[in-house]
Amino acid sequence: MTATASAADSTTTPAAALPPRVDDALVARLVGHVAGSGPQRRATSPITGDLLPAVPSSTPDDVAAAAARGRAAQPEWAARPVKERAAVMVRFARLVLAERERLLDLVQWETGKSRIHAGIELFGLPAITAHYASEAPRLLAPTKVASGVPGLVRAEVRRQAKGLVGVIAPWNYPLFLAVGDVVPALLAGNAVISKADSQAPLTLLAARDLALRAGLPADLWQVVAGSGSSVGPALLEVIDHLAFTGSTATGRELGAECGRRLIGASLELGGKNPMIVRADADLDAAALGAVQAAFSNAGQICIGVERIYVHHSVHDEFLRRLADRVGAVTLGFDYDLRHEMGSLTNADQLAATRAHIDDAVAHGARVVAGGRARPDLGPLFHEPTVLSGITPEMKVHSEETFGPVVSVFPVADDEEALTLANATDYGLSASVWSRDLAAGRALAARIHAGSVNVNDGYLSAIAAVAAPMGGMKQSGQGRRHGSEGLLRYTETQTLASQRTPMPYPAERAGTYLTAMGLAMRGRLAATSVRLKIRPDRRNRR
Repeated sequence: MTATASAADSTTTPAAALPPRVDDALVARLVGHVAGSGPQRRATSPITGDLLPAVPSSTPDDVAAAAARGRAAQPEWAARPVKERAAVMVRFARLVLAERERLLDLVQWETGKSRIHAGIELFGLPAITAHYASEAPRLLAPTKVASGVPGLVRAEVRRQAKGLVGVIAPWNYPLFLAVGDVVPALLAGNAVISKADSQAPLTLLAARDLALRAGLPADLWQVVAGSGSSVGPALLEVIDHLAFTGSTATGRELGAECGRRLIGASLELGGKNPMIVRADADLDAAALGAVQAAFSNAGQICIGVERIYVHHSVHDEFLRRLADRVGAVTLGFDYDLRHEMGSLTNADQLAATRAHIDDAVAHGARVVAGGRARPDLGPLFHEPTVLSGITPEMKVHSEETFGPVVSVFPVADDEEALTLANATDYGLSASVWSRDLAAGRALAARIHAGSVNVNDGYLSAIAAVAAPMGGMKQSGQGRRHGSEGLLRYTETQTLASQRTPMPYPAERAGTYLTAMGLAMRGRLAATSVRLKIRPDRRNRR
């Protein structure tokens, strides 16, 4: 089926003719950071289809040895003042900025994303680091709490590091997601073992290289590599907490295993994120926001928009403007800012994208914009695609595509839009567009999602690193960012002490219980006054 608009053709040299901008000496140094003695593994370049540099895989014995080294190094690190740990992380973030061009080359080389999307990812890392370096001394400080016997008993809550944290992150954001989970774990006083994704290990290894240059002891953050089926089970057996970002299916399996071991797990999983365009929305702004939210990183973004519900009175006009915006997207690859959208990262995502589009068209859907793979630009390029006429029997209706595809639906009113937005097993992110901010915020608050943006597609919420980020329902458990993003890597300890030991003697137990009863009545009376709760005279004695 011919689309009414398609992404602007690339006028640059095909990606296959572009040489890599990563030298062999750098690759050799980075590969040396892997705690692995197993067979070499090589990923495929999404840009050219050529093999990427070989990286050693880690055996179960390698994982166990890395865990032993991390546990040996962790107590000294945890004993350092928080500000000393924060100073190391700040130096690391400064090196990330200083080395950003080299890091951007690596990110693009391994993932195929455009320079602008790689840049947005990179700058998120120093933002996270600055936030937690600033907040960690306060969040990790002992906190006094009210005791049962004020004046006699002092009670405080203290934070202890979990010990050894495992981080498993995906290929789509090898800096922001993978390293963004490592930084707060280290600041909390833990040692960390990261499992490098097989598609983008060099980016993660480059970040570790910078952390060591910033003064982080080498054994505190180690990287293992290899397939999830071989490295994952070995990693889960040695860690005290898991931070995982990936699919809901895999997250469910990992969560069950963490439950067996009675260790904590924070899981950010899949999504089928909705966008609501109200009748009063600025349609140009909403169309631009939809393009950014649906096609950032070629649609390979867990918080990206895949469903758009538009008030029927503006549906056709919005769809026209969206198609025009999509048709103007520059698609291609280069190590500059000429292209808005790059390549998909692996063949599985291209196959999933094609399967959803083909199935939808076969069942009567219409391709409004895009719709074609672009092998002339590279093996995994695909145009940003807009679909309409989507019905429930189509795969794209409810399944996460994780590619450059978005579906647009007309709705009668806000209530129908809200009902359809919430009619999913997922609850990760959402977006509402309205000129009436109060009405937009009120509607956003009723969406069952961990983060909701008003007049923005996704970036505002995730850029607010002081606020928690995570999913409801099948989109995960736990949160990154905010205070929980750091405190999830700690255990709480209550420390209570008495000025003078006061054990109650058995012969005075009655007096003791009477006194306690009077004290509790007094506390409840004070609480009632503070909350303005009127006394229930029917139960007075």
